[in-house]
Order: sequence, then structure tokens, then C-alpha cells
Amino acid sequence: MPTVRSRDGTTIAFDSLGSGPALILVDGATCYRDAGPMRPLAALMADSFTVYVYDRRGRGASGDTVPFSVAREIDDIAALTRSAGGHAALFGMSSGGALALAAAAQLGAAVSELAVYEVPVSIDLDPVATTYSRKLSTALAAGRRGDAMALFLARVGMPAEQIEGMRQTPMWAGFEAIAPTLAYDDAVLGDGLLPYDRIEAVQVPAVVLSGEFAPEFIRESARALATALPNGRHVELPGQSHDVDIAVLAAALHGSLDSQARRTDNEPEMPSAT
Repeated sequence: MPTVRSRDGTTIAFDSLGSGPALILVDGATCYRDAGPMRPLAALMADSFTVYVYDRRGRGASGDTVPFSVAREIDDIAALTRSAGGHAALFGMSSGGALALAAAAQLGAAVSELAVYEVPVSIDLDPVATTYSRKLSTALAAGRRGDAMALFLARVGMPAEQIEGMRQTPMWAGFEAIAPTLAYDDAVLGDGLLPYDRIEAVQVPAVVLSGEFAPEFIRESARALATALPNGRHVELPGQSHDVDIAVLAAALHGSLDSQARRTDNEPEMPSAT
């Protein structure tokens, strides 16, 4: 199994497939290579890209180092980018899109292009997000991983009875194992507002994708994000929601990522994420 070593010594596990310019896929909350959309998406993108799918720290086969910081997750992406030859396009889904955006802002010329799908931020302060962050922190500090995961699932709209049913199944142990990483995604999202300081630093071509049936705050923030990015544009996918059809998403990415604009020169200097 291929791995890279991040700046703090954490081992990050990944797979790569396909050929062509490098594309790193960044998962959202609770997802990793063997649980989530990125492996099937990679298979559909591999005809045009060398696609890197990896386990974010604390998940799957990757290690972890405390204390957590967003800078350390950016360092993980920097290590993968070096392994890919020094520059790569980034695609992130949901909170993974927020991490990809932060990485693109920090790593500069090492990121050739950026694409994100439905980053769950808003143009207005959301008191519900603040309450969620507080309750999540309290549950994790007390070691109540199951309660922390239940909070997250309720936050994303899962009915209480369905959550309770899941807690009685064998799969719940896997959810509890990665529950601490919910705090990582919460940290990446910050206060839940559009991170204009990061947005303005992203100079590469960027596409912001959202689904036609996404909540209005997601569609609104997607348009605002695309407008704020110096080289951004917004694409809405007809008939799609946050649970996007991977084939539709792959087609949109194929149409949006401009392979001719990618750098093919020597590895640029990689700035630190700290």
C-alpha cells in the first residue's frame, strides 16, 4: 500500500490510478477510500488523470498526530502533491471542499486547478452551526463517540429513528472509530461562513459545483464562492442534490478541469502550511 509521510511524521495512505495530469480527491466528513464516493469517482476520472485517493488523517489506513490543526491536513495534501510530481489539481466534496480550498490558498503554484462540490458554508452566520460545534466538542471530550456521530448525522438531516436504528447495527463501531475526525471537519469549516481570506488567495482556475436540489443556502453560497474566487465560476448540476450521482459528477469534472492549463514544468517550491 503506497504511503507518504506528512511534515509532522504522520503516515498518509493512498492509491493512484489512471494516467495524465495529477488529480487529488479530498473526502468530506466520515468518508475515506473504502467508505465514500471517491474510489468510484476516481475510476471514472482515470481515463484522463492520474487520480490520487487517500485516507485523511485519523481515517482508514492513515495515521494521526495530536493535536489536530487544519495546517497539518494541508501538509498532508502537500505531501501527496510532491508524490504526484510537484503539482496537482484538487477536488473536494462537502467539508473536503473547504479543505481543498484552504490547501489551494496555502500551497500556491503547487495546485494547478481547484474544483469543489457543495461546501457547507453560508453567507450568513448560522447559530445552529455554533451549537453543533459546542455539542460535538463536549461529546468528544467526554469520550462519547457514539453521541458525537449521532449529532453529526442529525446535523446532516438524518431522522432520529434512523440514527437509533444504525446504533444497533455492527456498522456503528466503524462510525465510532472515526468520530474524532468530525472535529477535524468542523475545524476546517470554521464559523461556517465563506472564508474570504482563503478565497482571495486562490489564484488558479476554480469551479464551484452544486446540485439543482441542494438547500438554498448551499446554492447561494456556491454562487457567492464562485464570484469571490479570482478565477472562479459556478456550475449547477441539473437534477442533483448533496447525494450526487457520481457519473454526473465525473462528467461535470471532465468538462470543467482544463488539462491544457495545468503546469508541466519542474516541481515548484512548496510553502509550509504552518
